[in-house]
Amino acid sequence: MSKIKTINSGEKFSHVSIGSVSAFDGKQFVKEATGATSCEISFGTLPTGTSVPFFHSHKANEENYIILSGSGKFQVDDNIFDIDEGSVIRVSTDCDRNLRCTSTETMTYICIQAKEGSLGGYTMTDAEITERKNLL
Repeated sequence: MSKIKTINSGEKFSHVSIGSVSAFDGKQFVKEATGATSCEISFGTLPTGTSVPFFHSHKANEENYIILSGSGKFQVDDNIFDIDEGSVIRVSTDCDRNLRCTSTETMTYICIQAKEGSLGGYTMTDAEITERKNLL
């Protein structure tokens, strides 16, 4: 299990790290460490031939899984499909879900959980270009 390291934070931001994603092992939730108020993000790994040890569903939150490495199978209720590096899977509320690693390499993934239907604006509908001087 990796441990979250706080790197920097301020009134309007937090910067934490789980370390090297390629060396990550286990399951790590980051909401508490970042102080997030809009979503939960977790990093997870599954060794070859293993799956999450339980099916689960959510009452209010949808989940978005992003597969970073490895490949396998994903099940939503009775629907089973192949997943691999680069796959993004959205799962809505009130349905069972699970995933299994079938590749010879460990599957590493990110799961983002947020209230279903809560995204009111995104990209340019919620953003504005500002005139701040670039200090990078």
